[in-house]
Parts: sequence; structure tokens; C-alpha cells
Amino acid sequence: VQLQASGGGLVQAGGSLRLSCAAPRSITSVFNSYVMAWYRQAPGKERELVASITVGGATVYADSVKGRFTISRDNSKKTVYLQMNSLRSEDTSVYYCNASPPWNKWGQGTLVTVSS
Repeated sequence: VQLQASGGGLVQAGGSLRLSCAAPRSITSVFNSYVMAWYRQAPGKERELVASITVGGATVYADSVKGRFTISRDNSKKTVYLQMNSLRSEDTSVYYCNASPPWNKWGQGTLVTVSS
């Protein structure tokens, strides 16, 4: 299964973006069974977990984004969101959504570029 993230773009430092990830039809019947997460990978770096959310809404965040990013999900729409505020240049990455732990296949991701 490949989940496609959207909503990335170019933003100035201090700005905001909202990423979205809608589950494909093939998994909509089981979407509500999985912990979902956002990951990111900057050039030359390992992919890292940014935030995760359980079906019930419990969340976990990487220390680097706590207080700035908010993960949410709409189980009726089978969609996961990542609200990113107070963006910094170090947030520049390709952002991916996937389950946690992740499924084998990754979607293309969406590029977020933060200019200082």
C-alpha cells in the first residue's frame, strides 16, 4: 500500500503548512485499525518519525517538533493531517505518511521547503 501525501510547498520561516494524506480505497476498510504517522527525510539524512496518532487520538511527537506540529486524523474521511506552525529551515524535508510501524512501500512524499 502506498499513501500519498500532499500539501507541501515553499514557505518562509515562521510560516505554516498543513499536510494531508488520504487512505487509498484498498485500505479504507482497515484504516481505523492502524496507528498512522508522519515521517520526514532531509537530503543526506535518515528518514525519521515526526509524529504518530492512534485510532483513539493519542499522539506522540519527535522532540524537534513538539509544540509546533499537530497530527490529527479524521477516521470518517480516512485521512491524516499534519499542521505545521512556526516552521524552521531545519524542517525542510520530504514528508511521508505511513502506518506506525511503517508498511513496506512508501509513497512519493511531499516536499516542504522552509526559507530563512
